[in-house]
Amino acid sequence: MNILNKMERKFGKYAIHNLMKYIVALYGIGVVIGSVLPYEFLALNFNLIRQGQVWRLITYLIPITTLRGILFTLISVYVYYIFGTALEYYWGAFRFNLYIFSGVLFNLLSSLILYLITGFTLSPSLDVVCSTLFLAYAVINPNEKILLYFIIPIKVKYLAWFRIAFYIYDIMNYIIYRQYLLIIPVVVSIGNFLIFFFATRNYRRISPSEIKRKAVFRQQMNSGRKQGNVTQFRGRNTITRHKCAICGRTELDDEQLEFRFCSKCDGNYEYCMDHLFTHEHVKR
Repeated sequence: MNILNKMERKFGKYAIHNLMKYIVALYGIGVVIGSVLPYEFLALNFNLIRQGQVWRLITYLIPITTLRGILFTLISVYVYYIFGTALEYYWGAFRFNLYIFSGVLFNLLSSLILYLITGFTLSPSLDVVCSTLFLAYAVINPNEKILLYFIIPIKVKYLAWFRIAFYIYDIMNYIIYRQYLLIIPVVVSIGNFLIFFFATRNYRRISPSEIKRKAVFRQQMNSGRKQGNVTQFRGRNTITRHKCAICGRTELDDEQLEFRFCSKCDGNYEYCMDHLFTHEHVKR
């Protein structure tokens, strides 16, 4: 958890906001390309990459869809978008980016390792990564109800168990028909989901109630900043030596109050002792 917090403070500014919109755009591009070119022209193929077709390291992420399968694709993309945008809201852009890109990277690395061992290239699908978004959402909001087939209300956690059963069913089919290589993307994507959540077991930080608490906190902080070191004292504006950036209290409110500047905040922010160790550090 501490590692992720440090990474977010350092690299959070580079996060792509509204990432699901770009993923939806990839699916749209896939529909257009799928009606013109076969997937083999874009698929991951390390033999061809070694010959100079380096674009395959990117283009394999485009989910190629024919016009016959467009209805199923539209439904899938709609579901991905709903749960993906919700996860970005709960986690923040950086952590959602990390979840998606780590899933893509792990699948790419597994394909590379498989190629180095067997000489065969397995081109992973973006669908495999996106399909785990539902599991991630179910962990955060297990008791939330959605309308199955737009009619039947059912809790998300039950659908998540149903989805896990499908993963197991798919894996068993691959084993029965000896399609062992197809197991790899499924296992890797689920592994990415498990690693991410074992590393972020403190779900309170990303719960809806915690998000609301932070919003109120920021509002209070901004209110304290805007007022500056000018306060009403005995009916007139008085310039004070100290003022808490959170609650706005000064030395005029209580002679026993102590104030300190925070060395971890970007800027000169002063806090009373009640908020010195509990405030959220200001980072620019």
